Amino acid sequence: MYAANSYVLRLANEADAPELTRLAALDSRAPLTGSILIGELHGEPAAALSLTDDRVIADPFRPTAHLVTTMRRRAGGLRAVEHMPSLRDRLLAGLPPSYRARLAGGGA
Repeated sequence: MYAANSYVLRLANEADAPELTRLAALDSRAPLTGSILIGELHGEPAAALSLTDDRVIADPFRPTAHLVTTMRRRAGGLRAVEHMPSLRDRLLAGLPPSYRARLAGGGA
């Protein structure tokens, strides 16, 4: 497990292409395409997750299991915002249906 200040999760941009190519080669996998989430450990990219198809590439010489798990959680949050951008609607969706019905009906 990593301290919260030892890793960074961020969306990839064009400048990350060489690092993504390096990670793919290290992991003996095809490069990722589309929207990509990068996980950095101590300022260096150590893993990447495709938001399009959920594939992962990671540095096999570094312990990245916890980082990848955290990245998958973050990716789930990003997908949730895409499907339902309103925080209020996302919170209501997590409530039991009977409670939501009371809120919609204006009951107490």
